[in-house]
Amino acid sequence: MEFEPRPQIQFQVSNSRVSRVRPLKRLRIPVYVWPTLFTAFGGFLWGFDTGSIGPITVMPQFENQFGSVSATVQGLLVSSIIATAALSSLFSGALSDRISRTYTISLGAFVFSVGCTIACSATALPQLFIGRCIAGLGEGIFISSITVYVMEISPASKRGRTMTTVQLFNTVGVASGYFTCFATVKDAGSFSWRLPLGLQAVVAILLAIGTPFFPHSPHWLLSVGRPADAEAVTLALGLQLTEIRKEDEAGGPAAAAPKQTLKQKVKGLWAKDVRFRTFFGLFLMGMQQACGIDAVLYYAPVLFQQAGLSTTSASFLASGVSGIVMVVLTAGSQFFQDKWARRTQMIAGGSVIAGSMLVMGSLYASDAAQTQAGQRTLIALIYVFIAAFVSSWAIVIRVIASEVQPKRTRAAATSLAQCVSWAVNWIIAFSTPLFLTRSTSGPYLMFGGFSLLTVLVCVVFQPETKGLSLDMLEQDFKETKLQSAVKRYFGSKSGQSTAIELPSMST
Repeated sequence: MEFEPRPQIQFQVSNSRVSRVRPLKRLRIPVYVWPTLFTAFGGFLWGFDTGSIGPITVMPQFENQFGSVSATVQGLLVSSIIATAALSSLFSGALSDRISRTYTISLGAFVFSVGCTIACSATALPQLFIGRCIAGLGEGIFISSITVYVMEISPASKRGRTMTTVQLFNTVGVASGYFTCFATVKDAGSFSWRLPLGLQAVVAILLAIGTPFFPHSPHWLLSVGRPADAEAVTLALGLQLTEIRKEDEAGGPAAAAPKQTLKQKVKGLWAKDVRFRTFFGLFLMGMQQACGIDAVLYYAPVLFQQAGLSTTSASFLASGVSGIVMVVLTAGSQFFQDKWARRTQMIAGGSVIAGSMLVMGSLYASDAAQTQAGQRTLIALIYVFIAAFVSSWAIVIRVIASEVQPKRTRAAATSLAQCVSWAVNWIIAFSTPLFLTRSTSGPYLMFGGFSLLTVLVCVVFQPETKGLSLDMLEQDFKETKLQSAVKRYFGSKSGQSTAIELPSMST
């Protein structure tokens, strides 16, 4: 499949979506920024639920409505949205490839709004559970599609920054969820916990209505055999044609291949040339949750009370402050994402993440947490952990998991990685209240151990992916710099090369 020669008439071939974005060019802001900002509201929804559901479950008004809930019920209620999101994310990649990224985002947002509406109007726990499960189905559909869409409409040199925008909206959502609950908890009625759920429904329906008005991903247009439209949309978004022509994606065999079944797409993820990339992306997305970030975000009021803040309002306020820290650091790091090395962010950020968790676990294990100095240290370490995570792993892991994949497996691999992330997230969200009732130090030591393991894996196996083309990634995934150094060192002593190497990425 090849692009047609492009005289001026080529612009007229595209669909009506191209004409919709032309007025945006007059603002002298790259056009691809606008769909990035709008679809990033999906990240806001995810963050708002994360920041609000934990505080909701410990509100006195919530208890008045539904009665006292056990740690098991609390864990199930918080994690129910994650469980169904993990299920729906399994097929969101195939759906995204079939009906487009934009329509998939819109569909998922609509389902999410329906679930939040049901939960908002709940008068009994079963209805609340049903609403959150339906919302989870929608969230699983749109989150991974947003990740792929934003990456595919962004220039390679700005990919880190645009992907950070989604994470920035996520952290704004977390902070908004905390402070919304901090404000509404003062209301004596059920409005205190219904309002956060209702706000999510409103934002979700706006996302569902607005997303179809933005251009399709040019890479998706190529994959469905519409190169003329892909070229027109690429130019309308303010991108260079090389953005879709590089890596032979515009005219290579993958672009001309017939549509694959779901079984063929899954099998393709484990083909010889991409299987290590798939496994590495799944590992990173799983460990992103296993480090304990959502245990901290979902149960921040509980953790702050455990660390010495006894009143509900004080723990809510401390949770809100952590949300502000997340927003500030994410916004600040956005300007450096395309300058910082991905590998450095993973290793350095992970070291701080692991260290914070291990020290907190040690303080609880040694009973130093009972002292005033120990409690202040614990509160400070919670903030250090959050700061390290949002400025490194929160952003870079999602970018790495998507950018290491070729176009033919990108949507499927991203949705599968998101499924793994949510599966691990569900385990963490459900088990954390139960774990904390049995051991104050155990969860922190476990999270720190997983984080340290991830750092070690990245030291050995992770290549640098920032700004690399597919061909360069092929070479770097064969052998990292550390592995090359090990080969040279031992090879020079023994006169022969070692067998330490990654599986070959060539076909």
